[in-house]
Amino acid sequence: MKKFLTQFFTWWNGTTLNTRFHIWRHGTRVGEDEFGNVYYQGGPDSEGRPRRWVQYNGYSEPTTIPPGWHGWIHHKVDVPPTQENYQPREWQKPHRPNMTGTPEAYRPKGSILKEAERPRVTGDYDAWSPN
Repeated sequence: MKKFLTQFFTWWNGTTLNTRFHIWRHGTRVGEDEFGNVYYQGGPDSEGRPRRWVQYNGYSEPTTIPPGWHGWIHHKVDVPPTQENYQPREWQKPHRPNMTGTPEAYRPKGSILKEAERPRVTGDYDAWSPN
C-alpha cells in the first residue's frame, strides 16, 4: 500500500502511475543509459518537434543524464546515442552527482565549514563600511 501511495502522489521518488500510463499509451522507447534511466519519444510538442522525456531509475535526479543523452533530450542532436557510436571527449570527466548539502560539497577557503583561513582582500576590492 505504501508503494502504491508513493507512486500515486510523489513524482520525485520515481515514476508515478499517471506517467507510466502515459508512457504505455504514447511513448516509444529509444534507449537506456549506464545509470538505468530510460529515454522515450512521443507525439509532437507545441513547436512540432517530437516530445522527448526520461524515466529516471529511482530518485529523480536530472544530473544523472549523461552528455550524449542530454544533447538528444534537449533537441541539440537528432540521433540518440544508441543509434550512433558516441564516445565522450578526452576532457569530459565521469559523472559525479550533485553534492550540495552533503559532506562532499565544495567549500571554499574561509568557509565556516572548512578549516582554512580566508584569503586576504586584494587591492582591487574595498569592503564597504557604514562609517
